[in-house]
Amino acid sequence: MIAEAGLAALWLAAAMALFQLALGALALGRGRQSLGSAMVPVTLVQAALVSIAMACLIAVFARSDMSVLLVASSSNPAMPMLYKVAGSWGNHEGSMLLWVTILGIAGATIALFESKLRADTKLATLAAQGAIALGFYAFLLFSSNPFARLTDMVEPQGLNPLLQDPGLAFHPPTLYAGYVGMSAAFSFAVGALVTRNVGSDFAGAMRPWILGAWIFLTVGITAGSYWAYYTLGWGGWWFWDPVENASLMPWLAATALLHSVTVLATRDGLRAWTVMLAVLAFSMSMVGTFLVRSGILTSVHSFAVDPRRGIFILALLAIYIGGALALFAARIGTVTEGNRFDMVSREAALVVNNLILTVILVVVMAGTLYPLILEATTGAKISVGAPYFNSVAGPLALILLVLLAAGPLLRWRADLPKLVVERMAPALFAGAAALLLLAIFGGRIGVLPLLGLVVAALVAVASLAPLWKRNLKRTPLFTYGMVLAHLGCAVSIAGMACDAAFTRENMVSMAANDTREVGPFAVTLLGVRERPGPNYQALEAVLSVSRNGGAPFPMMPQLHQFSDPQMTTNEAAIDTFIDGQLYLTLGEDSDGTHFLLRMWWKPFITLIWIGGALIAAGGGLSLLGRVRRDVWNNRWPWQKAGGRKADPAPEGAA
Repeated sequence: MIAEAGLAALWLAAAMALFQLALGALALGRGRQSLGSAMVPVTLVQAALVSIAMACLIAVFARSDMSVLLVASSSNPAMPMLYKVAGSWGNHEGSMLLWVTILGIAGATIALFESKLRADTKLATLAAQGAIALGFYAFLLFSSNPFARLTDMVEPQGLNPLLQDPGLAFHPPTLYAGYVGMSAAFSFAVGALVTRNVGSDFAGAMRPWILGAWIFLTVGITAGSYWAYYTLGWGGWWFWDPVENASLMPWLAATALLHSVTVLATRDGLRAWTVMLAVLAFSMSMVGTFLVRSGILTSVHSFAVDPRRGIFILALLAIYIGGALALFAARIGTVTEGNRFDMVSREAALVVNNLILTVILVVVMAGTLYPLILEATTGAKISVGAPYFNSVAGPLALILLVLLAAGPLLRWRADLPKLVVERMAPALFAGAAALLLLAIFGGRIGVLPLLGLVVAALVAVASLAPLWKRNLKRTPLFTYGMVLAHLGCAVSIAGMACDAAFTRENMVSMAANDTREVGPFAVTLLGVRERPGPNYQALEAVLSVSRNGGAPFPMMPQLHQFSDPQMTTNEAAIDTFIDGQLYLTLGEDSDGTHFLLRMWWKPFITLIWIGGALIAAGGGLSLLGRVRRDVWNNRWPWQKAGGRKADPAPEGAA
């Protein structure tokens, strides 16, 4: 009965979404504002019902109810409980239910806590959220029912072994939270256009949602990168897989939108551009959803294999984005220009930042979609890989980072070039010093990694500049957040450049007691043994490793053989040092005595994920600072009006 209860809750949640949309349309279209008072409880009931549906799906997975088609096709009673629970969203139908659950909770949060918007704009925003939710409820109920029962019992197929990892419990929910945050920004933009309220109050209400979504996307991409790195056994952290790109594209759009909405909220500029970016960011989330669930890609990330589902999502994409663009075209004449600024100013730097991010987005989208479009239209199959993305997007990213270094040092509205150069002097000196050191000690490295390390040094020093000559105790948290996020960009770029410049690789065939070297390490194979796992059999290599003749230490890479479904996966052995990681994987035996071993020494590669964590932490500090300021100034619904006035935003507070 749990499955039936979940399906009933899903139908009722869809009815509430329809009711939510109808209430908003009637309240706004006929001027019956009294109907708007029912919007909040309807939104809360919808969120509760869809949460119940998701809880029911988790329950049937945890109980291994093999009479439910989805459980039988993507779970197995022998799996550990963590993978049973996480497996509820490790498939097409469950992931979409999680998506719409987070969407429902987001709508309820807006209904309860958003107090900065005008009443009519808030109603229009919630109605837009209801419209988005309704489309995805229809998709689940008519195309991808997660609670469908089996008519005949079948043998459990089990979860894809590559997904049987703790990362499954963490990576998809964070990405979906980011996608849904973009849907909230989209709804705010639609609400503002409908009510002709594109201004600083709209931007102030939308900014925390964009920032929160951006944080979740950053965490999800960073975690997914490390998950792929240690799970797939290829020794790489980013493969430009189309579905990886599908998560990167919304992040690029969200980054541009975050900077644009800051200008609108603090300086009342870039009004039309901010609305357009909100539509673009949600469009990228929908494109990502289409790529993963349309069946046009074959990837460990992909779930759907039924093209009809892809057509359904494509129709939703056309309705939502086409409708928003039509509304934008109809109302753009009512959006005033906003405040102007000089070419040398922080606003101008943010505009150029937005343009470069948009160009990178177009580059990534073209490289991702062109092979798919070509195959669909001509049948020809081509592959667009790292050489294209690195050579085209890489230089643009370095230019963007230089702007990132200079932007916070510019003044609002207008500045003098001479003063900007003076403020940039320490950062420029750091970049020059890095270039000199690399020329002397770096050896032969590529141009792009060399420039990456130089720019990383420049950005690292420049990122700290907003704290110079300040009272650190009185500096707002969101300023610290900006500093930390920009510093994280420098750290990540340094890690990427080091990986490209200094990685050493050795692929060898080894018998017992053979020794091979990689970088400063000597690796000796002591033997290979079998070890049983919870739902797999493992073949484990026992290795003795020493660095520069020092004390040996063990490392034990494994091959995992799964039976349900049948698949062999790598379990890399990774040892982390202060200056990098030693990465070892075991291959199949060639003659019963010799085994293939792949070895990588990756200096400073951990900086990639440390930088990602710093970026997300910086976003978290910024969000916390803004929430704390709103509470301090009595801007929340449960607080009485008349609280303390907001302190003026200091330089660099954006």
